[in-house]
Amino acid sequence: MKSPSEIVNLMLSNDKFSKWLGVKIIELDKGKCTLTLSVNELMLNGFNIAHGGIAYSLADSCLAFAANSHGFKSVTIDTSFSYLKKVNERDILTAFSKEELLSKRVAVYSINIVNQNDEKVAIMKGTVSISSIEW
Repeated sequence: MKSPSEIVNLMLSNDKFSKWLGVKIIELDKGKCTLTLSVNELMLNGFNIAHGGIAYSLADSCLAFAANSHGFKSVTIDTSFSYLKKVNERDILTAFSKEELLSKRVAVYSINIVNQNDEKVAIMKGTVSISSIEW
């Protein structure tokens, strides 16, 4: 079976969106992932703050990498997301995953996103379906 790093590298090889976001992997292990990105001008919305999709996408990638790191192809089947604080240009966001439940077919993760001041800006709860297909 492939290691978490091998799996995520395979995932990233075709993930043009995460590359566009500038996502960087800080930590990766089975069921665990930490990612970071820097918010740039192209990520701002009409209110001149980060578009909500930026934080959501960072959390979504963190969820996907954590879930797939166990070696079986997994896809998201449900998420809930809360924005807690606005995100500005030049903010550095870090997403941390926590595996809440892992069974043979389903896993649940919580993702916390903080800014460079360690202020929580968003939280996600995500549920994934785990297939029997190995990476």
